[in-house]
Amino acid sequence: MSLSCGAVLAQQAAPLKTQVASRIERMYPWLDALYKDLHAHPEIAFQETRTAGKLAGEMRKLGFEVTEKVGKTGIVAVLRNGTGPTVLVRTELDGLPMEEKTGLPYASRARASSEGRDSFVTHSCGHDVHMASWLGAARTLVELKDQWRGTLVFIGQPAEEITSGAKAMLDDGLFKRFPKPDYAFALHSWPLAHGTVGYNSGPVSSNSDGLEIVFKGRGGHGSAPDKALDPITIAARFVVDVQTVVSREKDPKEFGVVTIGAIQGGTVGNIIPDSVLVRGTIRSYSPEVRARLLEGVRRVANASAAMAGAPAPDVQLAAGGAAIVNDEELVRRTEAVFQDAFGPANAQRMPAMTASEDFSQFAAQGIPSMFFFTGVYDPKDVAEARRPGGKPVAFNHSPFYAPVPEPSIKTAAQAMSLAVLNVLKR
Repeated sequence: MSLSCGAVLAQQAAPLKTQVASRIERMYPWLDALYKDLHAHPEIAFQETRTAGKLAGEMRKLGFEVTEKVGKTGIVAVLRNGTGPTVLVRTELDGLPMEEKTGLPYASRARASSEGRDSFVTHSCGHDVHMASWLGAARTLVELKDQWRGTLVFIGQPAEEITSGAKAMLDDGLFKRFPKPDYAFALHSWPLAHGTVGYNSGPVSSNSDGLEIVFKGRGGHGSAPDKALDPITIAARFVVDVQTVVSREKDPKEFGVVTIGAIQGGTVGNIIPDSVLVRGTIRSYSPEVRARLLEGVRRVANASAAMAGAPAPDVQLAAGGAAIVNDEELVRRTEAVFQDAFGPANAQRMPAMTASEDFSQFAAQGIPSMFFFTGVYDPKDVAEARRPGGKPVAFNHSPFYAPVPEPSIKTAAQAMSLAVLNVLKR
């Protein structure tokens, strides 16, 4: 698409940006109340019954045909408005099993059972912002029904935090039971200045793979290591040596990370255990780097054990979310509208995130898709964080992650409304 064509698209969207902004401004008290209620009552993956029910009820009030319990706890809301493209808009429903420490008056004190243990739960990744803006976009599009033709498929996806919800919905017949979209959109809150939108074409998230390795040894007394076979030293060697796969075996210009997040073995200081469990995560953008890292992790694990004369370890490499790859043409079309609505300084391309997301499961069904980011912090705080020695802002998954609701939710709802309107038939 040429730049001149992009400018034409922006001009076509210009009359609607004022209508969208004014509607979201008027409905904001409703959105703010919804956001704070969702924030205070988070639920973890595949337990989002209250959350799903609340969103389903609001969408029915707006006139959508709503189906619940798709992919266990997911919802699908469909609105048909004549002949035109079908557009999917996704939000996530789940929170995280961790304690919120923001001190906000509407902070979560919710608890749930997570992996057999009692845990606090909080929306420390911004899914509450996403749900509020999702509802705001839905209401805006309903109020502007005379301006477009097509079908809306608004999805409330469960279990994004464990990258399982999208697959669960697809396995439950998502695109067989409901209209398959011509375009798909999703957004994510990010520690950018509120009022800004970030995006890019190509990969915008990482591939995610989990590693779980059991190194085997022979237990014994800590004073006589020669009578035992120490799996802790084997695991320690692996943790250090596996980083050479990242630093020496892949192209240094390509992104790749192997992080060990948990080592579990032993009970007290004078007993050598029989085994050690190592857990970690592997991240990458390209399929080639992904394959090289996976092969390297397996090889180094086996070599670490072999060097000690130990049995071969049990190596489990579990595929997580695949990288989201944004459609270049759709990004160009949407970029023109974003820059017209928010200004070039506030709507810019940004590097891909290193985190993972299972929105890629929908895009992989052959649907031109766009995943973009919206800011949530005071611009002064973001500017301060970027200065050398400046106070950092809390990142997603931090117990201190505290988006500023207004205007963050307004910008997100406006951006999603405009993105969808731009591909619907006028």
